Order: sequence, then C-alpha cells, then structure tokens
Amino acid sequence: MTDSGMGRRSFLRAGALLGALTLVGCTATPPDGNATASASVSASASSSAPNATFTFATAARPSGLDPALATDTESHRVTRQIMEGLIGVDPLTSAPTALLAESWTESEDGRTYTFSLRKNITFHDGEPFNADAVCANFDRWYNLPVSARGSDNLAYKAVFNAYSDSPELAVYKSCTAVDEYTVRVELATRLTGFIPALASPEFALSSPKAMNQFRADALSMEKDGQKISDYALHPVGTGPFMLESWVDDEVRLTANPDYWGERGQISTVVFSTMTSPESRLRALKSGQVDGYDLVTVADVDDLARNGLQILQRDPYSVLYLGINQAFPGMDDLKMRQAIAHAIDKGALLDGLFLNGSKQANQFVPEKLGVTSGSVTGYGYDPEQAVELLKEAGYNGAELPFYYPRHVTRAYLPTPERVYAELSRQLTAVGLNIKPVPVEWSDDYLHSVQTSGDRALHLLGISGTYNDPDNFVGTLFGSYTEELAYDDTQLLSKIDRARTLQSGPEHTEAYTAIADRISTRIPAVPLAFPISALALSPRVAAYPTSPLLNEVFNRIELRDE
Repeated sequence: MTDSGMGRRSFLRAGALLGALTLVGCTATPPDGNATASASVSASASSSAPNATFTFATAARPSGLDPALATDTESHRVTRQIMEGLIGVDPLTSAPTALLAESWTESEDGRTYTFSLRKNITFHDGEPFNADAVCANFDRWYNLPVSARGSDNLAYKAVFNAYSDSPELAVYKSCTAVDEYTVRVELATRLTGFIPALASPEFALSSPKAMNQFRADALSMEKDGQKISDYALHPVGTGPFMLESWVDDEVRLTANPDYWGERGQISTVVFSTMTSPESRLRALKSGQVDGYDLVTVADVDDLARNGLQILQRDPYSVLYLGINQAFPGMDDLKMRQAIAHAIDKGALLDGLFLNGSKQANQFVPEKLGVTSGSVTGYGYDPEQAVELLKEAGYNGAELPFYYPRHVTRAYLPTPERVYAELSRQLTAVGLNIKPVPVEWSDDYLHSVQTSGDRALHLLGISGTYNDPDNFVGTLFGSYTEELAYDDTQLLSKIDRARTLQSGPEHTEAYTAIADRISTRIPAVPLAFPISALALSPRVAAYPTSPLLNEVFNRIELRDE
C-alpha cells in the first residue's frame, strides 16, 4: 500500500491471495510533472510535439462539461483536461500548489487573499487569461441564478455557504482586479479551506467570452435526460487539451498547441463510456483502450494473468447509507440506530471491495488527520437492532431503498451486489425493504438528492480537495433534501470549524463534529474504499491522485 498521507502509486497483483500488493510497471510522477526516466520511455515531450493517442474507458457518460455545474466524477475527469484553476494539487502530498496563480498571500484576519497570476496565457478561444477573467468566474459562481443550481448540491454552495440572493449568509464577498495580473478576493469570514477548495475541479476557470457566447447559466438544452447549458457542450479553458467532439459514448480531446505548461506526449485523448466492468476489462485486454478506472474485485486475477497493471490510489472517498428523515419514521433516532446496528460492515466489504478498503465509522478519511477516537459506535448487533425497532414502534411498513444500476463509482464498485448484501442484513432484523433500482444514466443523483418517496439510498463522496470540510461540509454543512436532516447545533459546529486555523483547535472542532454526527446518525458511513486503475503495459507513468487530479499531459508512454 501507499504511505499514509502520500499520493504515491502502488500496484495490485493477484496471486494466491486477492489483492496482494507489489511494485510493477509504471513509475511515480514527481511534482515537477516529469516521470522518472526509463530507457523504454519515449523521448521527452519537451523535444517534440505531442503525437500519441490515449484511449480511456469510463464507467459513465459525463453529465455535462461545465465544471461549475457538474457534480459527477466522470464529468470532472474530462474537464480537468480542458480547464485549470488558480490552485493545483501536489501529486505526492495532495497539498495545494501554484497553478494559474503563481503565488498568493493571506491577510492576518484570513479574510483577504491576493493572487499573482501567471502571464502570457490564453484560453482556447484566444481570449487572454488575466485578473478580469478570474473575477468574471468568481462573480458568475456568486450570482448563479436559481434556475442553474439544479439540486443545489454544487461545490460553490458547500464551500461558500450561499449565493448573492442570500448575502448575509455568504462567505464570498467580492473579487477585484487590482491590475492585469493581480486579483484580490474578499471573504466575509476566515475560511481555512479556501485555498485547498480552489483546487477542486468545480473552481476551474472558464473563458468569460465562451460563457457568454454559449449562455453558461441557461439550462436550455437536454442531454441524456439532463438539463444542461450550451456551454456544457462547448467548454473553454486554459488546460493542455481542448474539446474536439462529444458524440454519444465518446468524448474526444485534442492537444492545446498553445499550452503554457508541459505538453506531454499525447495529442488525442479519447474517453469511451463502457458501463459494465466486464466490457472495460475486455477492451483493455484486446487493446481497444489503454486504461480504465474503478477496477473491481472480479477483475484482479484476470488483469494479472494478462500482464496488465493495476494502480492503487490512497482511499479518499466514503460510501454511506443515506437516510431520508422526511420519510415517515426515519426521523426517529431509535429507528436510525436500529439500521446502524443491523449492518455488518465486515461482511459487506468481504469480496465486494478491493483489499485494503476499510470499514468507516465516520465520514472523514484518515488521510486528513482529524478523525475522532470517541465517535459513538454502532457495531453489528442484530438483537439490539430488533429491540430498537420495537422501541421505535416500527410496524413493518415498506421502506423504499434506492440504489444505482449499471455504474461503477470509486466509493461503490458493484452497486447491485452492495445493495443485495445490505438488503439481506436489514431484512434479517425485520425491516421491510423495497428495492428501487435506478439507472445511473437516468439521473440517479437527482433522484436521491431531491425530495421524494425514499427511505434509504446508497451514495458516497469522492474527495476533490485536501480539507475535512470537503466531506462534512458537503454532506452536513447545510440542510439538504437528500437527508432532510435539520440540526442547528451541527451547522453551528461546522460553521465554526471552517473559520479555525490549522492546529489543535481545528482538529478538536472536527472531531467534535464527527462525534455529533455519530450520535444523530443522519446517514451511516459504511466504507473507505480503495480505488484502482488498470493500464496496459504501454503506459510507463500515470499521475495517480487520491483527489483524482489526473491530467493526461503527465502520462508517459513506452516506445512500441
């Protein structure tokens, strides 16, 4: 396994024991973006123009390519190639690092940030990247109309608390272009996670001209049953790749000839959607694709037999069982305690998640160093669950349980099998579970994040920036229809923790939040899964990142 808190890759090889780990094949990509030298690696990208094609199989189609409005991993997998933010991610430590901002300073009170921007950068449409462009993006996020917010589970709301229609609640105040390459951002209060959050793909910067031309805030189009803007089909950023086409299951990118950074070896990126793990595995074995994400337990032996590489990431996602307290009976704490005691997390992980995945009793991954040792535990205790159901007066009413079909997520590799095991455990203590399978492509996220006739659902979070607020703030930092959980004490604790500087007080605040969540059980944390990619022998280096900050100009290929 990788070292705790590091972004180094490690490799899974299947032997007699599933999930045994060894180092093979690829090399780690260090912070300067250049892979470790190898005699079999093609000539440095700096000495020639990109000329290779890299094809990657994805588990689902993107929902749209406007990073500010997308909420799914596959959309951001693509937009990370096209767009960049002010802040990047160190590939080894996941710490914030300079990207489009060369440097930044923070005022003593933590409410003012001044960014010095890189010069001589243009967006793909030829528009200059400068302070005015940065402020246009910040102002767009702040003034986003209600009609463009979807289910209101966007990253901007989770980080900055409110939009311009609720200025008294908003953390963001203003963005000022001090000069052409200097930006000042004013906040209403200290926000410790501000800089890490800007590395999240939702805060990538778009060309103001393109946003205006393609009416970024008008969700006037429909793709795969979801409302999106024309801009979500025509994204324009400063990144190493530009959108060439998006037709059905295939997204094609081409190298940006004017990219300001290392261009790398790859001239064409093809994202090919293959919803079943079996189809992705077959495509890699046949050479149809060069790699795919979200390796499942069933893949491992076959990959190893065929000499293919499996690259493991540090766990930075959490799977949870969502509980909708707006559903009759679910607002009873005893009912939620019974559900928590009915779940055997060890049995759930066994055979369904890659080796190294861990049971979760809270929502913040260990990597962030703020996990609590005093959370209320709900160990597997079916007898206690039965007793609690009696105390809650549960009468056998049907409980609709939503789960996604035909998709693989970092936190949920095989949703149908995970549902089946959970359903078995919950039924065993007397709960009347009604399965409600929903195709992921039919906007499963919307179905579980808005009000509806739903008691339970499966979902998770894949972290995108290096701060505990990425998890607890996103899930519990404001009232959501997903959980219908109203806890002013918890909201107050989260609001306070976000303003504290890193140190003992900050850590104590987040452990207190974990303790509060564990006593109220708005959702049941299930697992911190290991996620892994599979790659062909052609790949010599791949920039694995727990935060999924994997930009393909940093891939290195061997000579064929």
